[in-house]
Amino acid sequence: MQISETAAQRLREELIIWLTTVTPTGRPQTSPVWFLWEGGEFLIYSLADTARVRNLAANPHVALNLDGDGLGGGVVSFEGIARFDVDAGPASAVSAYVEKYRDRMIHHGWTPEEFSRRYPVAIRITTGRVRTW
Repeated sequence: MQISETAAQRLREELIIWLTTVTPTGRPQTSPVWFLWEGGEFLIYSLADTARVRNLAANPHVALNLDGDGLGGGVVSFEGIARFDVDAGPASAVSAYVEKYRDRMIHHGWTPEEFSRRYPVAIRITTGRVRTW
């Protein structure tokens, strides 16, 4: 999968991506999430008891989108397949994730370890289709 350098830069720098899962009744459900883009995959940590986790357990198909530029450009949109990654370890053990979100964790009054306790579910998303404009 090829993405532009502009899209790659945004994936490194943006703090929020919109994750869309599918409910058991087929409705899309979109949530803003923190993410790490690494090796062509997304790594997301989630609260355990959420609709997002239940949706992914029933249907792993997802979409991810970065905010556009407000004028119809700067769009980065992915389609992919999610899986629960029990081997990922806690977020506090992923140095790139902690580095990216340390300031946000502090803002919320969390240490990386506290964040890991609150958000224990590691989700990896392998991307298929990407669209940018």
